[in-house]
Amino acid sequence: MPGQLPGAAERGATRIADRVVSKIAAYAAYEALGGAPEGGSRPRASVHVRQETARVRVAVELDYPTDVGARCRAVRSRVAGRVRQLAGMAVPEVTVEVERLHSDDTRGTAGRRVA
Repeated sequence: MPGQLPGAAERGATRIADRVVSKIAAYAAYEALGGAPEGGSRPRASVHVRQETARVRVAVELDYPTDVGARCRAVRSRVAGRVRQLAGMAVPEVTVEVERLHSDDTRGTAGRRVA
């Protein structure tokens, strides 16, 4: 019939590119850390998407001293929630990798040894 939309099976499916999901995850980690990159570096994310499921790995740098476990839980929670909300994907796994800890003594001394 004219004027009727085709059914969902006839329209096809929307696929969200992995790099888009990675950007959502990285920004969500940025938000979880207070919206300011700790240590001067923004979080990076990589994803593995299969069907409607995303497995996410996020690399962050944190100020120290801090409750590292609590910060990682906040990042995991925020990333899983935002990817679910914005991409409509299940997120059964978010791995948070702390690449570097920055203290007041080491900030700005990249590559140098602090006594």
